[in-house]
Amino acid sequence: MTSSTKIDFIYLSESDMVKAGVTDMPACVDTMEEMFKLLYRGDYRMAGENNNSHGSLILFPEDSPHATMPKPTPDRRFMAMPAYLGGSFGTSGVKWYGSNIANREIGLPRSILMFILTDTETGAPLALMSANLLSAYRTGAIPGVGARYLARKDSRVAGILGPGVMGKTSLSAFITACPEIDTVKVKGRGRKSIDLFISWAKETYPQLTEVYAVDSEEELVRDSDVVAYCSSGATGDPTTYPIVKREWISPGTFFAMPALGNFDDGVAGPEVRKVLDNTGLYEAWMSEIAPPVHNVNPLVGLKFMDMVAEGKLNKSDLEDLGKIVAGDAPGRSNDEEIIMLSVGGMPVEDVAWGTVVYRNAIKRGIGVTLNLWDKPILG
Repeated sequence: MTSSTKIDFIYLSESDMVKAGVTDMPACVDTMEEMFKLLYRGDYRMAGENNNSHGSLILFPEDSPHATMPKPTPDRRFMAMPAYLGGSFGTSGVKWYGSNIANREIGLPRSILMFILTDTETGAPLALMSANLLSAYRTGAIPGVGARYLARKDSRVAGILGPGVMGKTSLSAFITACPEIDTVKVKGRGRKSIDLFISWAKETYPQLTEVYAVDSEEELVRDSDVVAYCSSGATGDPTTYPIVKREWISPGTFFAMPALGNFDDGVAGPEVRKVLDNTGLYEAWMSEIAPPVHNVNPLVGLKFMDMVAEGKLNKSDLEDLGKIVAGDAPGRSNDEEIIMLSVGGMPVEDVAWGTVVYRNAIKRGIGVTLNLWDKPILG
C-alpha cells in the first residue's frame, strides 16, 4: 500500500509488447508451466460459480426489433475474461475483446483484444496492453507445455491444421518443447495463407529441412509425431468440424487441439489418453451451455464431456494437465501412447503472461506512462 493517492499506469502498444518480450515463446512456455502448477494447487480465481469460467459473453440475437443492433454474423461477439493468479504473479486482470469474422474483409484481425493488468490489493491499473499477440502466444504455449510432458522427446514431424496465427504459435511451442522437429506439414484453405506460413516457418526455424502443404487431415495426421488442430470455422454441426480418425494415427502421436475438432469412435476408445487443460473449465462450460455442448463450443474436450454425460465415457477416463505438470499424475509413460490434449484457453494465462511482459516493460523503460488521477475527485 502507498500513502500517495496518485495512480499512474503504462500503456503498451503492440510494438511495445514485442519490445517487452511478448513473442518470446520459450519464456512463455515456461510461464504457462508455472501457471499450471498454481492452477492445480488452486491459487487462482476466474469468473463463474466454480471460479473456472472462460468469461462473460455478449451474443446478438437472430431477430431484433432494433435496426442499429448488430446481426449475429459468424464469430460476432464481445467478451470479458477476468482472472486472479497467485504465486509469483499475485496480479489480476481482464481481457476484453470484440470479434467478427467479417473484419478480415477490411484487413483487420477477426478479434481485436485489449488487456488490463491490475494491482490485486488496490484494484488500481498497472498496465493497459495491446493483447492480440499476448493472447496468441499464451494460447500457442499451451500445446508446448502439453508437448513437454506428453510428446515423445525425439518427435521430428509436426502437423499443423490451420496456417494462421494459432498455427504459427503452436508450431513455435512444439519446437520449444521438441527441438528435434525438422519436418512440418500444414493444411489450410487458401494457397496464400499456406505459402505465407511456409515462408515464415523456414525463415523463423532454419533447422527445418522440410515444410510442405498437404491436402487432407489424413495426410496431416499420418506419420506425424505432434499435431495441432488450429483452424477456425462455423460451429453448430460437429460433422463439419475437422476430424481425427484412429486409423490415421501412428503409435506415440501427441495431439494438441486448441480449436475446432472432432474424432471417430476409435479415438473415443481407451487406446487414446484424453487430457483437459483444466477440468474445472469444462465443467463450467457444461453448466453454462445447453447440451450437447460440443455443438456450441467445438473443442474436443467438450465432446469428451458430452460423452461422459451420455454414459459413453467415465469421468475417470479424463486427465488433467495441471495434475500432470504438478507431478501428481504421470506424463507420457512410453513411446507408444497416443495422447490428445484439449486446449480451452483461460484468462489466468493472460494474467500470467501479461504480468511477465509488464514487468519486463518496467525494467526496460518501455511504454507510455498515463495518469489516472493525482487525487480522486470523489475521494
